[in-house]
Amino acid sequence: MTALSRRAFVTGVGAGGALLVGCGAGHGTTGPRSPGTPQTSSKSSKSPQGQGRSVPIRLRIPAIEVDTPVIRLGLASDGSVQVPPVTAHDRAGWYRHSPTPGQVGPSVILGHVTVGAYGDGVFHDLGRLRRGDRIVARLENGTATVFAVSSVRTVAKADFPADEVYGDVDRPELRLITCGGARTDDGYADNVIVFAALDSTPP
Repeated sequence: MTALSRRAFVTGVGAGGALLVGCGAGHGTTGPRSPGTPQTSSKSSKSPQGQGRSVPIRLRIPAIEVDTPVIRLGLASDGSVQVPPVTAHDRAGWYRHSPTPGQVGPSVILGHVTVGAYGDGVFHDLGRLRRGDRIVARLENGTATVFAVSSVRTVAKADFPADEVYGDVDRPELRLITCGGARTDDGYADNVIVFAALDSTPP
């Protein structure tokens, strides 16, 4: 796994903390701890630009043939963000202290690029997404929220764009995060980040 530092996160972790995202390489690095328990921001509530809070239970990305259950991720005892378990049946994980898909703010979903001896992770092909590709989040209340990819970036871990990923936005957006780039002794050198915004076209 790799540490993802950030200075501002809409759900209120506070300055100077960190998130961790699993890369499924079988290696890990210790990142800085989050300074406290996240709290839901008022910007994450229902508004004319977003939907009410209903947790995601499934994620579909047709362009890369992803159709995965979504589990909930919280904080580990050391203050780091949990990552999906490394299993043969890999799943994506929604960070439950972020907005739900469709609420105003950046909803954060993490996934592995590889899962050790089990092979490719659920987000193995995330870097192949292109602008305009659609992402469908199925919610617990039976509705679906559709996003369109606005950009895909591969960045060195040391240059992780924290403010762009976790900073406040005035509309519903989605962030999908995994690892990428060259393999190292600690896993992978980079992170792959998909930025997406709410799409008004029905699924």
